[in-house]
Amino acid sequence: MQSSTLRIKEFIRPFERRLALQELHALTKQSLLPLDGDLESAKSFGVKGLSDLGALRSSLAYWVSVGDTPEGLTNQIRREATSIVARNGSAPAELTNLVRTQVQHSLPRSRCLRYATHGIHEYRGKFFPQLVRALMNMAELTSKSLVVDPMCGSGTTLVEACLSERTCFGFDLNPLSIFLSKVKCAALTLSAEQLVEAHQLLEDSLSQPVRQKVHRCERMSEGDRAYLARWFDRQALIELDRVKCAIESLENSIVRNFYLVSLSNILRAVSFQKLDDLRIRRELTEHEQGSAVKAFLAEASRSTKLVAAHLADQGPIPGEKHSVRQADARRLASIVPDLIGRADAIVTSPPYATALPYIDTDRLSLIYLGLLSRSGHRILDGEMIGNREISANERERYWQTYASQKDLLPKQTCDLIDLIDGLNRNSDVGFRRLNLAALLSKYFLDMRQTIRQLHVLLKPKGMAFLVVGNNRTVAGGRTVHIETCDHLCEISQSVGFSVEESISMEMLISRDIFRKNAMRSERILKLRKG
Repeated sequence: MQSSTLRIKEFIRPFERRLALQELHALTKQSLLPLDGDLESAKSFGVKGLSDLGALRSSLAYWVSVGDTPEGLTNQIRREATSIVARNGSAPAELTNLVRTQVQHSLPRSRCLRYATHGIHEYRGKFFPQLVRALMNMAELTSKSLVVDPMCGSGTTLVEACLSERTCFGFDLNPLSIFLSKVKCAALTLSAEQLVEAHQLLEDSLSQPVRQKVHRCERMSEGDRAYLARWFDRQALIELDRVKCAIESLENSIVRNFYLVSLSNILRAVSFQKLDDLRIRRELTEHEQGSAVKAFLAEASRSTKLVAAHLADQGPIPGEKHSVRQADARRLASIVPDLIGRADAIVTSPPYATALPYIDTDRLSLIYLGLLSRSGHRILDGEMIGNREISANERERYWQTYASQKDLLPKQTCDLIDLIDGLNRNSDVGFRRLNLAALLSKYFLDMRQTIRQLHVLLKPKGMAFLVVGNNRTVAGGRTVHIETCDHLCEISQSVGFSVEESISMEMLISRDIFRKNAMRSERILKLRKG
């Protein structure tokens, strides 16, 4: 029986190598023979009895090539290579022709997480796209499988599902998450030429002298106008409005939204918000005239090149097979009853317990793009899973709910909550620390509701993958570890899941503006519906 040679990526972490071997075995059902080392070190593997090498090349996440021919590169390594070609300094108009000759000579030598539409907007709490692809492979999905992400964030799972041409559904409470996810998926249906032409139109429009003053949309409330005036220099707002008008003149709605994402991605940088701080902190700086337009053009060029390079190599996906809507993960069965028992796999990264101020982090984009008024921020933040801003009255209400529903949670979870509560109540701590026990009780009760919904949406024997971050706090002067993964394991089992595996992930160094807030410990929970 003939053996085929497969080459694994050399720059992956040990947990990724483990996933690489699992995804390959799930797709081939064959034994792997290390050719130049053992399972922990080999760069090449032999696999016997492979009949469809093309299907493997299109599916694998952590592999460079399948077979020994020049055409053996995996689609994944080519996607990553397009992002390298996009950074070579060429103008967008020159890029599409260059991609066709340069991709095979531009293979990545280090981790590449920002290919296709994955890199068009900063977003706190992103997880790795290759991880999503590997998990979908481990779930043994077909092209007709249905993938769901109930807390889709910026759309990482959805983009990977679209790239593999699977139907996918995404849900989130954050309007910016919904907007980003829709745009990232829809942009994959464009051609490289459409983006390049639109980018040229924007450059031409914004290089012209300003002939008249631009006013923001009159539908914006006075309160929102006043709020933006406090967080942006007046000249910066005038420039941003000029950019927005240029974008709105584009004919194609998908292209318009694509460049609105570019506009959103520069708002923090041209505002008075302290750039790398997740809290609302003002830092007055002098605005250099024209710098907002300049920042937008640079961001639009970067995003255009990144996505156009991908489209030039891979082509557009055939039609839109994604659906994204604003919805509460705790109530999905009642919101989308037609999905009950239909999902083949769920891949998601739930919010971490009290780790991030999700809505406040995105507030400038939410207001400027007209996605959520400032008056609605506090209301929506209170509805988010993992929120951390509450009043004394809300703290008491959460605690009463916990007292009445305590028997729904595992004993070790209640012990943790009660420990933190006792340590903080008997110490001289600030308002935030005093809130922590109540916030944790709400988080774990919310996650129990959510995991029950996942169980309802899945087919029998369907797989759910949760990428979960652990945390720690100081209570009563003592460090207390919040092993979220262990608690969610027990909760998952209590609602009917079997926990097949819990895979430790060494934390990777984030390159985004929120890297100092990243979790230091994460795990992948592999759950199966019985």
